[in-house]
Amino acid sequence: MRIIAGRARSLPLKTPAGSDTRPTTDRIKETLFNMLMPDLPGCVFVDLFAGSGQIGIEAISRGAKKSYFVENGREAFACMTDNVKFAKMTEEAVLLKQDVYTALYGIHEKEVDIVFADPPYEEGHYEKMLSVLQDRSYITEDTLLVFEADKRRDFGFVENYGFLVEKEKCYKTNKHVFLRKNMV
Repeated sequence: MRIIAGRARSLPLKTPAGSDTRPTTDRIKETLFNMLMPDLPGCVFVDLFAGSGQIGIEAISRGAKKSYFVENGREAFACMTDNVKFAKMTEEAVLLKQDVYTALYGIHEKEVDIVFADPPYEEGHYEKMLSVLQDRSYITEDTLLVFEADKRRDFGFVENYGFLVEKEKCYKTNKHVFLRKNMV
């Protein structure tokens, strides 16, 4: 696993031992960041269920001014901390070792530009995240939410929380779902 582009291009990153995390492959990460590139320079990025931190690190490498990294697992958090230090991004990184839902209440930004989440697929996190995010003042009509999910997962429920699916990008076994607040 490595940083694909930007100021820290080609730096190798560590991954946590065990099967508690599913690191995003370089090919999928490159596709994702090609789609996000117009929104990255100067943005505030939030990486939920951050694991090794590779997504938030990639965002900073490509121009994000700040990235929140939220991870509750002890080994994954240690790995993420090492990766942020190795990539020399401690100034732009806010590392939160806590439950995702607690962290969402603790983000004090006027606006967050991009929220990325790659939770365990079958544990009901998507609905719970949206129930919290719908009322956070830092989530505006300009905020882009990107959820990584199993390819078969239906996201028709997002309208119940005031969001719309803007697009989906499908891969072999998973997909990225792009959401925005429904301002109608």
